[in-house]
Amino acid sequence: MKQHTLAKSCHFDGLGLHTGRPVHLDVQPAPPDFGITFVRSDKGRRPVLVNFFNATPSDRCTLLQENEVEILTCEHLLSALVGLGIDNASVIIDAPEVPILDGSALPYVKAFLAAGIKEQDAEREYLTIDEPFEFETESGSRYLFEPSDHLEIEVEVDYPSKVVGRQKAVFREGDDYAAEVAPCRTFCFFNELQPLLERGLIKGGALDNALVIVDEEPDELAFEKIKDAFSQPDLERISEGYLSSCPLSFENEVARHKLLDLIGDLALAAMPVKMRIRAFRPGHASNAEAITALVSSTFPEFDDDEQ
Repeated sequence: MKQHTLAKSCHFDGLGLHTGRPVHLDVQPAPPDFGITFVRSDKGRRPVLVNFFNATPSDRCTLLQENEVEILTCEHLLSALVGLGIDNASVIIDAPEVPILDGSALPYVKAFLAAGIKEQDAEREYLTIDEPFEFETESGSRYLFEPSDHLEIEVEVDYPSKVVGRQKAVFREGDDYAAEVAPCRTFCFFNELQPLLERGLIKGGALDNALVIVDEEPDELAFEKIKDAFSQPDLERISEGYLSSCPLSFENEVARHKLLDLIGDLALAAMPVKMRIRAFRPGHASNAEAITALVSSTFPEFDDDEQ
């Protein structure tokens, strides 16, 4: 299988989910074996390579740090690139955080497909394994990586929630990523909103770029605070369900979004992955931990101290 890049550049404007800052982003074609690299144009064009060496633990997004600059919330963009089989791309960005757009990977996917995906004169090298590899985090996330001649990912979530509960989602090589995974939006629970706002996060959050899960009717005062924070004066309280300006894309959209995130985080391996992956209760930090452990077990010579 040959490597691929974009046929032409794609431009995006939006707000960072957590910073709320305006951001301009260009995804440009790149030569074979380039991989995916962010370039902070507002920081002297300092590069940040997408790999597990540069991944920093974060509970609310995928975070990369290199050359004293950082890239936040890059998982949806990376998911679109990995999901469409784009190996090489240079991402020019003028702010620390990738734009959230509609909270899914679909705007990126649509733009990349419209730009075209170009085959390159270089073969892909895949990350493969010969034996099963298991990994469990202290937070209770579990991963099983098994040998396979194709990529297959199964994600399972299990929340103490009447609305979400236990859900599964599966993606296999050859499935329609653009239709089955890319449209699934980021989410949070209603009772997480105020603490996140108090931490200075989700400044770019809105009901048109996220699903808000409600398990029980919110306290009136708490609900009024959220209405004010998101400039939604006509928002009506519900006792159970989803607060969103758009209906669910799928009944298991929560699990599918976790699948979307994991596909994006596979970019941290810095090469396409060919194996079967089962993930139970995955998250941003645990994905990075698991992929770091996987690559380190496959290539023991990799050592953070060498970087």
